[in-house]
Amino acid sequence: MRLLIMGGTQFVGRHIAEIALERGHDVTVFHRGKSNADAVPEAEHIIGNRDSDLDRLAGQRWDATIDVSAYVPRQVRELADALDGRGGKHCFVSTVSVYAEPAPPNATEDAPLVELADPATEDVTGETYGGLKVVCERVVHERYDDALVIRPTYVVGPLDYTHRFTYWVLRIADGGRVVAPDIPGYGIQVIDARDQARWIVELLERADSGTFHTVSPPPPFTFADMLRAVVDAVGPPSTEIVPVPPAFLIEQGVGNADLPLWYPSDAPDEGLSCDPGRAVAHGFATRPLAQTARETLAFEQATPTPNPDGVGWSREREAEILAAWDARRR
Repeated sequence: MRLLIMGGTQFVGRHIAEIALERGHDVTVFHRGKSNADAVPEAEHIIGNRDSDLDRLAGQRWDATIDVSAYVPRQVRELADALDGRGGKHCFVSTVSVYAEPAPPNATEDAPLVELADPATEDVTGETYGGLKVVCERVVHERYDDALVIRPTYVVGPLDYTHRFTYWVLRIADGGRVVAPDIPGYGIQVIDARDQARWIVELLERADSGTFHTVSPPPPFTFADMLRAVVDAVGPPSTEIVPVPPAFLIEQGVGNADLPLWYPSDAPDEGLSCDPGRAVAHGFATRPLAQTARETLAFEQATPTPNPDGVGWSREREAEILAAWDARRR
């Protein structure tokens, strides 16, 4: 197949491009030339900004298009106009953030969706991200027949520039006392970018359609379960997870950039747990989380991924919180 990937040099798109190439497909990546521009050298590279340079896609035809970089519905419409039927089967990578809160336990792909307060906004924030993706999905279905929509949870593994899961892998691998929010019932799922990439390419090879979760493990799986899996995979014998109540962490000014994958709140929150059953029925399979943790650690030790947003706090800041918590408990 000839595949067009809108954004194919960084993390999610890069893994899709590399796996598609490994499977013998002809890959074109459209990107700005700013992030890992020398990645996937075997692919054809079209350099441009999707907000202004889609005319550079003229004159070519693809069997499938994979869009990993549209965040507002205008971008979906403009790409459909630019391709004008030449993009083949369309795959849109969305998010499980499309669900209205509180999402039901073990949510299926038919769970109620969030609605934007301002349907005209293009301001992508934590409050609008999910709603914008909902509208993007609707435009996808309006413009493409038999589209493929992928709704991932937190995407993890090598090349993860968000450093959210990576923080926990690196911190736990250092051992010692590890501060974590005490949220024992908080549901969480992740997906290894490589497993998602392989499955997306397989779906396109079979010309499958539909909306699917890419989430793992199946629920119930909690934040505490995730930490235990990482400790078992990479933690030295000295490792001790120290659960600290969210109220205390908030009192100390701890934010989600300090302890990623947790959103500071002392209100009861069950998190989000989605049912992967529909995807599994279509061949979706994932490696164990412990394997992802070990391979993420090995990758970071060999080729550290830049962390420009400074996700994760310093050991000094963690020691301060530990000392304060120990003093509070005396």
